Amino acid sequence: MSKSKLKCISFIMLVFVLVLGVSVVIAKEAKSDDKQKIVEEPKLTKPEGVRFLKNKEFDDSDKARKEILDLYKDLRVTDVLDGMDLIGLQDIGLMDKSIRPLWRDTDEFTHRIVGFAITVRYVPTDVRVGQNSFPDLEGFKRFKATQYRRARDIWVNRAKQGDIAVIDAAGIRDCGPIGSNNSLSWAKNGIVGVVTNGGARDTDEVVKVKKIAVYCKNGYSTRGVRPGRLIAESFNFPINCAGVLVYPGDVVVADGDGVIVVPREHALTVGKLAREIHNHDEHVRGTKYEGLGIPIDRTVEGK
Repeated sequence: MSKSKLKCISFIMLVFVLVLGVSVVIAKEAKSDDKQKIVEEPKLTKPEGVRFLKNKEFDDSDKARKEILDLYKDLRVTDVLDGMDLIGLQDIGLMDKSIRPLWRDTDEFTHRIVGFAITVRYVPTDVRVGQNSFPDLEGFKRFKATQYRRARDIWVNRAKQGDIAVIDAAGIRDCGPIGSNNSLSWAKNGIVGVVTNGGARDTDEVVKVKKIAVYCKNGYSTRGVRPGRLIAESFNFPINCAGVLVYPGDVVVADGDGVIVVPREHALTVGKLAREIHNHDEHVRGTKYEGLGIPIDRTVEGK
């Protein structure tokens, strides 16, 4: 075989080896890219939750609501607490004593409320904004608008005349879900009061107009606005408020002594017992008013 042919064959073999080597490298890189893609695009999982506590069924007709409201009219927290004791529910439903009214009106008792719970739960935000987070003021305003949509009072549309908003906002510091503006909207929708383990803001105006009674932790103000501080999680599900399990539709009674919640299924029984206790107390105190020369007032008119 001639030298020229050998050189030709050697060249062809060299080209073949080079091509094979390049192919192997490309194949390895392709496999590496595939692995990389698998790592970058994992299969997403969405956990399925279960609510163990289910809402209770009850008669929520206008007639049933009126019967309960008439029965509980002017009853005090202590009357209702005594009624709960009599059926074996001692301290069940009695909120922590840190839940206090923003004001007490001992002339007209506008701070006293009785109604049906519409439950709301807020949770702490999952976003944080530090100094210089936005290039300009408009950037922050857009952020604020976006976050406020996550904390709206959608639940107000479900409220009925005589409802009381019971709000679980535990763990959210210096953010008042109750304010001078939205509380007026709540009142306009028939809500007679609000109870929360959180706080309120704009309290001077809330107290001045006295359009809606507010019971909150220590009767203090928590001053911040909602966006970037809390998120609306749910409404009309069982919640914990100040150590009490509150179901939607439970009866809420609040006055200067605090707040008590009566399970709806026991509302009539407790109410009748509490009414007897209340009427007897009015009668006895009325006789003592006379003996002490105290003018008869609305608290003893039933004597």
